[in-house]
Amino acid sequence: MPATVIVGAQWGDEGKGKVVDLLAEKSDLVARYQGGNNAGHTIVAGDETYKLHLVPSGILYPGTLCVIGSGTVVDPAALVTEIDALERRGIALDGLRLSSNAHLIMPYHIALDGASEMRLGRFSIGTTRRGIGPCYQDKAARTGIRAQDLLDRKILVRKLEIALELKNEIMERIYGLPRMDAIEIADTLAPVAARLESFIADTSLIVDQALRAGQNVLLEGAQGTMLDVDHGTYPFVTSSNPIAGAACAGIGIGPTRISRVVGVSKAYTTRVGEGPFPTEVDDADGMRMLERGNEFGTTTGRQRRCGWIDLVALRYAARLSGFTELALTKLDVLSGFERVRICEAYRTREGDVLTDLPYHQSVFHGCTPVYRDLDGWDVDITECRELRNLPDAARNYVQTISDAVEVPITLIGTGQGRHQVIDTVEI
Repeated sequence: MPATVIVGAQWGDEGKGKVVDLLAEKSDLVARYQGGNNAGHTIVAGDETYKLHLVPSGILYPGTLCVIGSGTVVDPAALVTEIDALERRGIALDGLRLSSNAHLIMPYHIALDGASEMRLGRFSIGTTRRGIGPCYQDKAARTGIRAQDLLDRKILVRKLEIALELKNEIMERIYGLPRMDAIEIADTLAPVAARLESFIADTSLIVDQALRAGQNVLLEGAQGTMLDVDHGTYPFVTSSNPIAGAACAGIGIGPTRISRVVGVSKAYTTRVGEGPFPTEVDDADGMRMLERGNEFGTTTGRQRRCGWIDLVALRYAARLSGFTELALTKLDVLSGFERVRICEAYRTREGDVLTDLPYHQSVFHGCTPVYRDLDGWDVDITECRELRNLPDAARNYVQTISDAVEVPITLIGTGQGRHQVIDTVEI
């Protein structure tokens, strides 16, 4: 049975965790294919709220196999903390697997990430300072530490020594940071390695076997399309590829194994950190979205910037990942607005109107939104479970988005709870 990929269609924080959680209920295996603990999924199940950073959302379903793929970068101490916290809440972790090829975030990665952001000052990118970017840098430079290295102390120490030859020079001479010692890092990692040993496996093989057995496989990404390192609002992006194509490399399967790509978008737009955001609104409407949507980062707690939905960016995301369908979350947040706005195009500084995302960042940074206003609705929709239960204005809003993106909307979020959704088709 082919796999399904879940992709963020905006700047991350679209509610992918809830969508993955819903689909995981019918999945045999859930795999995370990129990113690190700079991302987070919040899942509300009954009276319980779970904040997941590295462990795939399927972990909440007993019997579901959960994989952290080689495309992720993993802070081993953070993973152990997350595993321990879940176990304390009665969640079984015996179905969790960590790719032996996944690269590990080391203390020097975190130190360098923070120091680099401080040095950039007002030109900072707005990273979470968790070492994600520096870890991916070492992966590309072939000086990284992988999960399998935890299982052989001699190899681990030697690799740390090689990495620290340059890292210590940079930390000391450029940033004025203290040097680090390979033996000390290895000693710190020893109990972490012992804790993680049983989880480390050949996850590419595990996913392949699940697919060959006809099982339902769900692949989840972190962040969102507009933060893609190749196709996002560079340099204000993450250090990996959240788009659907990256799922193949991040898990270790071929593209023919994927048949379904679900893009996830909020009914409005948010982004965290620096960078352009054409539909951002710094007024009462934006504050209302912030407060009603509880727009604070799962991982960092940072306040998110809010704005109206951007169909130019959403069409771009659909093109990059080949969405077969779209999940629209947090529609309930827009209840009570007298009017709702949709960005249909951009206007450049020169007055040109663009319906496609401009390729040049200088043009994009100067774009302003061209809005279409639709009637709002003043009805509580949190109890709606069928499309026909929505007020006419809300249905019109959803249909307008679907028509513009040319992708069917198959799931609509109407509240924070796990089952506060409308399934417009069988999922």
